[in-house]
Amino acid sequence: MRIALDAMGGDNAPVETIKGAIAALSEIEKLQLVLVGKKEVIEAELSKYKYSKERIEIVDTREVIEMTDDPVTAVKTKKDSSMNRTLELAKEGTVDASVSAGNTGALITASQLKLKRIKGVLRPAIATMFPNKKGHMLMLDVGATADCKPEFLNQYAMMGSKYVEILLGRKEPKVGLLNIGTEEGKGNEVTRGAYELLKENKAINFVGNVESTEVMNGEIDVVVTDGFTGNMVLKTAEGIAKFVLSIIKTEIKKSVIYMLGALLLRPALKMIKLKMDSSEYGGAIFLGLNGLSIKAHGNSDSNGIKNAIKVANRFAEINFVEELKKVIDIDVDKEETN
Repeated sequence: MRIALDAMGGDNAPVETIKGAIAALSEIEKLQLVLVGKKEVIEAELSKYKYSKERIEIVDTREVIEMTDDPVTAVKTKKDSSMNRTLELAKEGTVDASVSAGNTGALITASQLKLKRIKGVLRPAIATMFPNKKGHMLMLDVGATADCKPEFLNQYAMMGSKYVEILLGRKEPKVGLLNIGTEEGKGNEVTRGAYELLKENKAINFVGNVESTEVMNGEIDVVVTDGFTGNMVLKTAEGIAKFVLSIIKTEIKKSVIYMLGALLLRPALKMIKLKMDSSEYGGAIFLGLNGLSIKAHGNSDSNGIKNAIKVANRFAEINFVEELKKVIDIDVDKEETN
């Protein structure tokens, strides 16, 4: 597989993006990387590592979309930016997937402009994996579309179900609608309308509303919500995880007995940290586009970048976009029949 990486995107670029790229090469056999950005900067970072030069190509660009830039303006005016060029490579078919840790709003805009939506897709969604008691679950949307219609959420459920079925191998994954209560009729106009559509959708295994306190209990495989709420839940969960880990570290240092106990619990504590570390889950995919655009966390370290590349490689290997089109085709045919 050939993966394009926006080497200049993210809070820690290009140091961590290049380091993550080298790590991905060591873990993924036959991976080819196209690093996009200022050539002299990329080459300076690459000089710190030993790697097979045949497996890395550099595409030189002169501009960078900063994290503080206005998304739409930056995408339209910085045409020679590393982010724009990374997505153009995916559009052209020069690479199998693209990865960026850059400005989320700009990446959403650029991804839609360059890759376009799959025919029949109402709105794309950002889908990301979450840890739960039984392993993982999928949540979408977590930031692509803030203001949703019930029809969008219904389609997200179909796309999310296909994701979990293919990537996690779960047949008839359970779909839950994020809401303020589990009873039918709860929520606002959008969630109530979505509930009715999801309940009648024979293409998914809808199990009803789910509250935010229950999303990680392991009973739900796909959690559907609007992009505003999903993004808030995602960032709240990340913040709580960091807070809990910091509290544990602080309390352990207060007593010799605590420190001794921590030594005995070290394997368990390490596992907890891994499960709560967002970088371990790699990138989030923009579902519903005619190409693979993977969003890594803006403050990703090399581990986050490496895992985002691995996610992109996995989606490319299984030809995920074509598999998703089959689901959307069914939905479109149903609408045309009606």
